Amino acid sequence: MKEVTIDYALRATWQAVARMYNEEAKGFGSTMAVGFTLLSIDPKTGTPSTALGPKMGMEATSLSRILKSMEEKGLIQRKPNPKDGRGVLIHLTDFGLEKRKDSKDVVLRFNEVVKNNISKEQLHSFFEVMETINNLVVEKKIYITETTN
Repeated sequence: MKEVTIDYALRATWQAVARMYNEEAKGFGSTMAVGFTLLSIDPKTGTPSTALGPKMGMEATSLSRILKSMEEKGLIQRKPNPKDGRGVLIHLTDFGLEKRKDSKDVVLRFNEVVKNNISKEQLHSFFEVMETINNLVVEKKIYITETTN
């Protein structure tokens, strides 16, 4: 293709960011997926396991593999949900809280460097564009199928 499409720019940029995060996570003996999961778990009250997948936009099978690995590494522990006897809350261990801080520092550093290289107006426009694209996708306004009676 002679011109770069919007989806190509989104995909290529996200893949570059994901590679960068994975490279950084390697230095902590971790992965981007584990870091993202650590940041998605409420550090004070824990998070219901059923809420994590949708919160992270991840399939249940992928998430359960990550959670199993995190539990084996001592980052999380599963506890019964006192509000729902059938449910489980995912809580961070002390080690998990430590690694969560590392993950948060990495994300904040990324944001700081980007903000130092982009004007406030550009960043505002970026977020507006991302919000519009997300809304178009979520509201299914991209591929509209007409139904006939």
